[in-house]
Amino acid sequence: MPRRPFRVGRAVTGLGLFATRPIRKRTRIVEYKGPLLRTKDANKAEARGNKYLYEINSRWTIDGSPRSNLARYSNHSCNPNAEAYDVGHRAFIRAMRNIKPGEEIVYHYGMDYLRNVIGISNCRCSRCRRRKARKAREARARKKRLAARKRRRRSR
Repeated sequence: MPRRPFRVGRAVTGLGLFATRPIRKRTRIVEYKGPLLRTKDANKAEARGNKYLYEINSRWTIDGSPRSNLARYSNHSCNPNAEAYDVGHRAFIRAMRNIKPGEEIVYHYGMDYLRNVIGISNCRCSRCRRRKARKAREARARKKRLAARKRRRRSR
């Protein structure tokens, strides 16, 4: 059996982590690895377009851009099944609930990242896609009702 309970695979938003076997609640899944940067260096890296920065505290940030950092493939979701937590100057991702095989491992990146990098209206997590689809269905139904009213008025 493979040591890791996940694989990197194709997701809606690019690459993602997918469970290959059941993962129990509160199980540590993967470590967010990379060089430690001071805040000044992290701000420079962010200005250059680095999107894999994990802020530990006000002084230290992990640069997760190396491809050996498998945690970087865990995507954002507004309805997560995992969470990130810190232990000293290290960061880990653990399961918030039981995760089934084949399910994508996702966690909430934080409101700052969601607002400034992803954009709230651009979020493509399953919860936001369902919400947008529901709003689109409601808008189509509203438009259809208005068209039917116009037709009834004309026929009178």
